[in-house]
Amino acid sequence: MRPRPDSFEAGEAEAGGRLDRLLAARLGIPRNQVQQWIGGGRVTVDAEPVRASLVVRPGMRIAWDPPPPPPSRIDPETAELTLLHLDDDLVALDKPAGLAVHPGAGRATGTLVHRLVARFPEITGVGGPGRPGIVHRLDLGTSGVIVVARNAAAYQALARAFAERTVEKWYLALVHGVPAADRIEIELPIGRHPVERKKMAIVARGRPARTEIHRIATAGSLSLLAVRIRTGRTHQIRVHLRHLRLPIVGDPVYGEARWRALPGGPARRALAAFSRPALHAWRLRFAHPRDGRLLTVEAAPAADLRALWETATATPWPALPEC
Repeated sequence: MRPRPDSFEAGEAEAGGRLDRLLAARLGIPRNQVQQWIGGGRVTVDAEPVRASLVVRPGMRIAWDPPPPPPSRIDPETAELTLLHLDDDLVALDKPAGLAVHPGAGRATGTLVHRLVARFPEITGVGGPGRPGIVHRLDLGTSGVIVVARNAAAYQALARAFAERTVEKWYLALVHGVPAADRIEIELPIGRHPVERKKMAIVARGRPARTEIHRIATAGSLSLLAVRIRTGRTHQIRVHLRHLRLPIVGDPVYGEARWRALPGGPARRALAAFSRPALHAWRLRFAHPRDGRLLTVEAAPAADLRALWETATATPWPALPEC
């Protein structure tokens, strides 16, 4: 097969249409895939990052750098899985921090899906290539609940539920600072950072994002929050909390090293050593894909998160609310 070119110059025939529509038609791929490339900085016009809605004009040099395709074959890898719920249609697991959900750039093995196909071989072929059964994801450094479909019907129903935002998603976050109120709702658009394209930011023309924040406890300069996301934007919680000057402890991208201001001692050492965002996917509530019954799945707070709170605040882990 002749390789596709990675750039072309727009002519009169291409002028006047949206960039994402033009590129999708030219490459023969779904428009939402092109939009993902554009959002990730993989499409440029005249060597500059652009928006999907850009109106194409003659003479524009349109270039793209598609991400490497995920491997079509997932070889089983036997390793521990912590199951929270299991039935014929789905499995809910407690993902440890540091475990990638699926293969991606620079990571071809050692992911959650490699463990899943070893334990549940029937999920092979369910959903997209390289991501069998995966209907949502958690960042590498986030621990907690993740749901995986075991058959095609469950995959379609769960994927639709996440897309339509009918899944109730709660997280726990340990942050620097004290919220201005016990309950805060923030609704600000999120998009790619205008300069640092691997980061997200509050941007005027970003995608709508809505987050609810509930204070569980405060001890000194640290707070434990229950966070519900009404939308599912990349890094949404991390970006919104940073905007509120409540950066997540340990976040290497959006955090702040406020521990440096503390005197020497156990709290300073514990905060300095915490090497991942202190964010835990705590609870999912959704309609079961087979019979519609309401299913609630919780993952107990990660041990490292509990230990960090107790060491850094010298107080017991607080009781969690019935949100």
